[in-house]
Amino acid sequence: MASLRQALRAAAFHPLPWRPQLRPLSTPKGPTTEKNVPYQRTLKEEKDSVGSGPTRPLPNSADVVVVGGGSLGCQTLYHLAKLGLTNIVLLERDKLTSGTTWHTAGLLWQLRPSDVEVELLAHTRQVVSHDLQEETGLHTGWIQNGGLFIASNRQRLDEYKRLMSLGKAYGIESHVLTPEETKKLYPLMNVDDLYGTLYVPHDGTMDPAGTCTTLTRAATARGAQVIENCPVTGIQVRTDDFGVRRVSAVDTDYGSIQTPCVVNCAGVWASTLGKMARVKVPLVAMHHAYVVTERIEGIQNMPNVRDHDASVYLRLQGDALSVGGYESNPIFWEEVSDKFAFGLFDLDWDVFTQHIEGAINRVPILEKTGIKSTVCGPESFTADHKPLMGEAPELRGFFLGCGFNSAGMMLGGGCGKELAHWIIHGRPEKDMYGYDIRRFHHSLTDNRLWIRERSHESYAKNYSVVFPHDEPLAGRNMRRDPLHEELLQQGCVFQERHGWERPGWFNPQGPAPILSYDYYGAYEHQPHKDYQYNRLLGDEYTFDFPPHHEIIQKECLSCRDAVAVFDMSYFGKFYLVGPEARKAADWLFSADVHKDPGSTVYTCMLNHRGGAESDLTVSRLARDPEAFPLTPAFEGDGYYLAVGGAAAQYNWSHITTVLQDKKFNCQLIDSSEDMGMISIQGPKSRAVLQEVLETDLSNEAFPFSTHKLVKAAGHLVRAMRLSFVGEMGWELHIPKASCVPVYKAVMKAGAKHGIVNAGYRAIDSLSIEKGYRHWHADLRSDDTPLEAGLAFTCKLKSSIPFLGREVLEKQKASGLFRRLVCFTIDKKVPMFGLEAIWRNEKVVGHIRRADFGFTINKTIAYGYIQNPEGGPVSTDEGADGSA
Repeated sequence: MASLRQALRAAAFHPLPWRPQLRPLSTPKGPTTEKNVPYQRTLKEEKDSVGSGPTRPLPNSADVVVVGGGSLGCQTLYHLAKLGLTNIVLLERDKLTSGTTWHTAGLLWQLRPSDVEVELLAHTRQVVSHDLQEETGLHTGWIQNGGLFIASNRQRLDEYKRLMSLGKAYGIESHVLTPEETKKLYPLMNVDDLYGTLYVPHDGTMDPAGTCTTLTRAATARGAQVIENCPVTGIQVRTDDFGVRRVSAVDTDYGSIQTPCVVNCAGVWASTLGKMARVKVPLVAMHHAYVVTERIEGIQNMPNVRDHDASVYLRLQGDALSVGGYESNPIFWEEVSDKFAFGLFDLDWDVFTQHIEGAINRVPILEKTGIKSTVCGPESFTADHKPLMGEAPELRGFFLGCGFNSAGMMLGGGCGKELAHWIIHGRPEKDMYGYDIRRFHHSLTDNRLWIRERSHESYAKNYSVVFPHDEPLAGRNMRRDPLHEELLQQGCVFQERHGWERPGWFNPQGPAPILSYDYYGAYEHQPHKDYQYNRLLGDEYTFDFPPHHEIIQKECLSCRDAVAVFDMSYFGKFYLVGPEARKAADWLFSADVHKDPGSTVYTCMLNHRGGAESDLTVSRLARDPEAFPLTPAFEGDGYYLAVGGAAAQYNWSHITTVLQDKKFNCQLIDSSEDMGMISIQGPKSRAVLQEVLETDLSNEAFPFSTHKLVKAAGHLVRAMRLSFVGEMGWELHIPKASCVPVYKAVMKAGAKHGIVNAGYRAIDSLSIEKGYRHWHADLRSDDTPLEAGLAFTCKLKSSIPFLGREVLEKQKASGLFRRLVCFTIDKKVPMFGLEAIWRNEKVVGHIRRADFGFTINKTIAYGYIQNPEGGPVSTDEGADGSA
């Protein structure tokens, strides 16, 4: 066998299509290119013993049909059965695991920079290490050999310490080790260049075949059916009396199964299945590889290793290692074959060899260790390196469980459970927004350029440090508001939120345009030189206060002391109108929004568990046929909804689903692209706007939480007296063509008052000072308004029913078992969230959101706490706490 060092040297001197020989270079025998997974048992051996048709007859109907027999399909079937469904079927086109699952490395790391992912991983571990064996008496192949994260710089060690802090909130044992302690744990490791390591003793590895066969054994024991050798050829769809498309059946060459629910767990082939139902599945297929070494003396029982800075992992494989990673130039699988089963690609050594140097540096004995086999198979990857889950917005009853970015085994148990709850109860138990297909705007889910660019960057940066203020370079400038060019020339440094470019902060040194994606120099692209935007991002790669801290401070204090203008045009702007719009509004919104026309109400939208699906403002409209597009024509009642732009598609889908389920006779209209929105905030905002708006802005004439149609510099706008930063101010909702002249008029009038542009970095700081909530930070779909301190948004004193009301009433009666509390830090240190909260030497929660408050000159943090004894949390429970 060639050693890893020989492979590295050979690849450096031989252009494509040369491939290194896997036998010793001196051997008289011919070269071999053995491709084989390192598992003792796979289901490939059983393939030839089965006939060409389905392994059992198809039922006429089923409550749920799961398509795809990989990790996610098997986990979903298992959890559906555990929740009591018996009339359920899994269809696999070949044999279980035959797509991408059979060749996976099967690693499970318990710590991730997300509390939800930590919980998902914990459930997977519970299922594979305990539950399945207890239920079936079969061993899944789980091996608990521990995990070791390598830190070769200070920033990486800081990141690991944050992970360890979050882990403490969930009882996950972990230890930061010195280089010397690491050497004792892993004697074969080179520790000369280390700052330290993070050791998690209960991490481990899973066996694909053992896990999936045990899952299906447990599911079929509860009544589920598994049918292999049965490719799906079509999805039947019906349109109901209200024009809503719904799943009705699954077609195969061997018959159809009538069903109201299909779950797309087809992995790399998920896009093909989606096209059968006219559902967009935004993922790409790539080659993903590792090599398996010959036997290494002394490697037995060593932990798995992730050396993020070398972009390489080392997985214990008995008495050998599997070596893999994430390269900067992965190979796209352009034409996905529907005949590909238990297949592997030839390993492209010119792509893979970038991992070898790092592997040899970390475990030097690999330099002389032979390569036993290569494993290069297809995997599906997504634009943000997160899975695609939940009900497709285009088709009711069509659920996604795909796009797992080579983490389907690791996340499978937790995600299978959540998907099962989603199907049965209409939503998951946990906050799954980060995985929900509805997080992507519909204009992006079939934009192949955006999907490809973002998926590449997410893959290439998978092992990069997750810094608080990083932004993507790929897939930019997809959605730009009317003020984009104007603000760019004034030094705006933009952030990207699901396609939208929104102002982050303003650079006094001038414009920092975002250039076309250069793929980091891969695929013969020329990397950009003197890229100012990329340089500004790189300056902020720190867990200390960023170098632009003082610039953000100036924006914040200008707002507090004078006046600032914020471009918030990326907000979602919807109209809810029609004969039953009032009924819909009463049910959808937690607050009473049926006030007089001209009123604006801050409210939440809840789910049936009382969790906050959104916070937004709802403005009651008066009918005005001459005010289009600021007021559409409607019969009955009308409301104008302004929602955070990053979650606009999610909000749209939530509202649409509720309207369909309740059969309300009303219409939801999306005007997000038709209007811009600027917010003028600060004690001098009235003085500025009084010169621009043709209306009286006094408290008596224009009170807080009201809106009017007014002229601004000759243009009709909707002015709202609102604030998200805690100062006097107004929002101007402006037709697209009028945005630039209105903005210029505001800036001209504000010049003598010291007006400045400000971005969302300033909003984050200003809002946390005033205790305003950010949805999906300190307010999520698994938090109720009562827990989040937003009881004032709930019409519980009225008799009006609303979605989630019963849960809130029960919670109010029984007491709160978790509560959001605020912390200020006396020592001037930065915080970013995920830090554990301690009280009386016990962990009682973790920080969800943190920022620096420039007005009070302190770091401010919010986190949910629980009573470690299990009882309700009193209002003074957060006293004397620490984070």
